Amino acid sequence: MEVLQPEVLGLIVAMCAAGAVAGITAGLFGIGGGFVVVPALLAVFPLFSEAGSELIYVAIGTSLASIIVSSARSVQVHRSRGAVDFGVLRDWSVWLVIGVCAGLGVAAITDGRRLFMVFAIGVFAYSLYFLFPGFFKRAVPALTMPTGVARAGLASVLGGFSALLGIGGGTVTVITMVMCNRPVHQAVATAAGVGFIIALPGTLGFLILGLGVEGLPFGSVGYINIPALLAISALSIFTAPIGASWAHSLDELRLKRLFGFYLIFVAATMFYKSITV
Repeated sequence: MEVLQPEVLGLIVAMCAAGAVAGITAGLFGIGGGFVVVPALLAVFPLFSEAGSELIYVAIGTSLASIIVSSARSVQVHRSRGAVDFGVLRDWSVWLVIGVCAGLGVAAITDGRRLFMVFAIGVFAYSLYFLFPGFFKRAVPALTMPTGVARAGLASVLGGFSALLGIGGGTVTVITMVMCNRPVHQAVATAAGVGFIIALPGTLGFLILGLGVEGLPFGSVGYINIPALLAISALSIFTAPIGASWAHSLDELRLKRLFGFYLIFVAATMFYKSITV
């Protein structure tokens, strides 16, 4: 037990740092922090488990669980500024949950190696928006918020894809709302609520999928790692308001590009893991 103490301390420090950054990104960009949490967990979990490809499921499940906390806190802060469009959340909620259920079905029949590849492709696709946000604004004309079949399709695909990546779907929500002439601050605030709606059923699904699986990191219940969740959530509660405040004051374009380069790095790492895991 004495030998493990430094490693346990390292796990706590790493998860607290991931939680702090996840909280800031939730408030700043309206995303749930999964692009930060999943890579951090995959870097640390191998120190505590011999499981290979199964770790991607634990990382995604735990990320979704942490998004419940960080997104809820972010919505609370943005709501105090009157920025959250609860009408959008109400209209999208059913389709988001349907999409999450479909994503969980895909995860149940997909092996860990392929899930690494899906995560890498998804992260790379998201990085393009953060690196070239101006292109998306110029390339697509101003629209109105989708309704009917368009809304059902968009929200369902968003929910399913987000469940597979362990993210809150904030980026797509922000892009959609900005293209539909909504203020960017309202888009970011509402995206945090979308993350909460996606994360809740997603977390329950990964918990159920992982029940009975052996060899997972210590403290795992299904595909949710409780120690990591507590460390990440504790810090994200305090840092989400910081990100929300920064969203109203910092250079948005520069921040997006920095985050885009980070996502390129994450995508490359996940491609490598999909080959070597």
